[in-house]
Amino acid sequence: QVQLVESGGGLVQAGGSLRLSCVASGRTISAYTMGWFRQAPGKEREFVAAINWSGGTTSYLDSVKGRFTISRDNAKNTVYLQMNSLKPEDTAVYYCAATGTVRLPSTRGAYDYWGQGTQVTVSS
Repeated sequence: QVQLVESGGGLVQAGGSLRLSCVASGRTISAYTMGWFRQAPGKEREFVAAINWSGGTTSYLDSVKGRFTISRDNAKNTVYLQMNSLKPEDTAVYYCAATGTVRLPSTRGAYDYWGQGTQVTVSS
């Protein structure tokens, strides 16, 4: 089992930055593909970004490309999401997820483990 705990969310003005962290426990995540999803009120949970086991391959939602960066530190069992140039439409609960597949899936069902989420609110 893998337990995931997100942190780093908060309230920020449009144009600002936040860095989310996801710390894993229970098992090393070095063999896992890691992802970030988000869910805004009244909307479906959507894929934001994913990173393969080595950090050498990443994938992003089109609307966050160039603004968000996913990274990982396997020695610290931690995954990050650096979010720059934030917009009000980025407001959501952000979730970290892990999957044993070597692909970089963008579908919720492909992920085996989930964190509880961290709230990100961007004011205009």
